[in-house]
Amino acid sequence: MHDGHSHDNGGLAGKGPALLAYMADHNHHHAEELRSLSHDLKHQGFSEAARLIDEAETYFSKGTGLLYDALNKLESDGNKEA
Repeated sequence: MHDGHSHDNGGLAGKGPALLAYMADHNHHHAEELRSLSHDLKHQGFSEAARLIDEAETYFSKGTGLLYDALNKLESDGNKEA
């Protein structure tokens, strides 16, 4: 136990791909919502807020892409072990 949590994964590796796929897909949906919000704000005259949301969405989408990369890595490495 460390900082109130255990590092014993209890089979988490087997759940990892499904969890990552869910999280990446979920984040992708939120990125779409952020783009829509930014678009609406631009049309309402809130260009600076929209710009900041666009910038945040760029980072958010990059992080989501890294989750997909990790998922692909888990799946390809998992096939090597089979």
